[in-house]
Amino acid sequence: MLPLIYPDDYISSVRDIDFAALYEEGFRGIIFDIDNTLVKNNAPADAGARAFFKRLHSYGFKVTLLSNNKEPRVQKFADAVQADGYYYKAGKPMRKGYLHVMGLMGTKPNNSIFIGDQLFTDIWGGNRTGLRTVMVRPVQKWNEEIKIILKRIAEDFMMLFYGIFLRYRADDWQVPLLMSGRRIVETARQGG
Repeated sequence: MLPLIYPDDYISSVRDIDFAALYEEGFRGIIFDIDNTLVKNNAPADAGARAFFKRLHSYGFKVTLLSNNKEPRVQKFADAVQADGYYYKAGKPMRKGYLHVMGLMGTKPNNSIFIGDQLFTDIWGGNRTGLRTVMVRPVQKWNEEIKIILKRIAEDFMMLFYGIFLRYRADDWQVPLLMSGRRIVETARQGG
């Protein structure tokens, strides 16, 4: 088992995940961070994001947003993508927001997955709540507030050890990827 700070999986982009396969595995709820997970920092929901959420709904997923950002930002994005709910100023890594959006979806930690781009907020909070967690590379790194940039430096340092922890991990769960998908630390998983 990985320490609570590390994600269950680390991939390039949310667009690489085979969500149909996740649904077949029994997942019913998806919780997303917004900024630098789905779109660039403070970018609006574009046509690609709207089509992406429409596809997720077509599989049968409930999809929510969980953000430490303010309500106007989160609500506008949620409305644009027709999310099944959202929670703003979530105080991640606190568990309250994760539990709240699972309540909106009618799901539990064992059939929900969290996807975000920050180790110390998104992933740590998801792990503390008992969710499967997937960390993605930021859509646009270093174009953020200084406090987030400082966290990213610490995250990069912590991720140096991620590959080592993967080698000794008891379970071998990985999020299913589409053919074009890419895991960041694939060689570490293979022991190379």
